[in-house]
Amino acid sequence: MCPNCEDFTRTVLLLGQLALYADMAGADLDFVEAVSPSLAVSLPEPSPGYDLNGGPASGDR
Repeated sequence: MCPNCEDFTRTVLLLGQLALYADMAGADLDFVEAVSPSLAVSLPEPSPGYDLNGGPASGDR
């Protein structure tokens, strides 16, 4: 996997985990509000040919 693809995938995973945490009872929503914009802004552009629905485009696998 290319370095940018790995960063993109890791950041999307972290955003998903943060969303799940926000839905938990007792979640610190101030933390979620503080961290989520930073994660979203740090989201790198996917590399050309990266399929947002599942990683590398089918022709690149």
